[in-house]
Amino acid sequence: MKKLAIIFKLLKKQYPGKKFFADAHTSPYKVLISTILSQRTKDINTLKAAKQLFDLADTPKEILKLKPSKIEKAIKPAGFYRNKTKTILKVTKQILESYKGKVPKELDDLLKLQGVGRKTANCVLVFGFRLPGIPIDVHLHKITNRLGWVDTKTPDETEMELRKILPKKYWLDINELFVRHGQTICFSRNPRCQICPINNYCNHYHEVFLKTKHRHS
Repeated sequence: MKKLAIIFKLLKKQYPGKKFFADAHTSPYKVLISTILSQRTKDINTLKAAKQLFDLADTPKEILKLKPSKIEKAIKPAGFYRNKTKTILKVTKQILESYKGKVPKELDDLLKLQGVGRKTANCVLVFGFRLPGIPIDVHLHKITNRLGWVDTKTPDETEMELRKILPKKYWLDINELFVRHGQTICFSRNPRCQICPINNYCNHYHEVFLKTKHRHS
């Protein structure tokens, strides 16, 4: 427990402020659509596409008034814009018809929405409602395995294990911090272990990096 507190403190110092969902008042619907846009693309492209779309419309009723071609043009920077447009329209219609125009705040209900998997559902909980959730992406999956917190093969397995061992007080921050850490230091290939602020608490650093460094010295 003490080690967890130190790790989170060090990462918060390393990555102050917010990055992806910078607006504290972002609506659950905008978080949902932004997360759908983020699939298989970079953050910079997601942010551009989301801004262009939300400049046109940012509520379920307004979105459904747009022609599909207009949505496609707005979200083109995010890639796969035709498929994402179809998903956005289907999920928006579902929210209006089944949830009276409001994004549900229960995980099971979110998972019933068109095109919404566990990562997206958890993103909506954390960034849209500020409710506990653990959105797992490649960075969070990779880093928690390297730290030795879990020994898992898939992101879904990682989420289930973290739900068992990680106190809920850390759930709201873990995605933001670990994504930024994975993007700047803990790369999939050639991680910058020597400058990592949490390397003293990392199995990969002690078991792989230091041994490799020692063999080449």
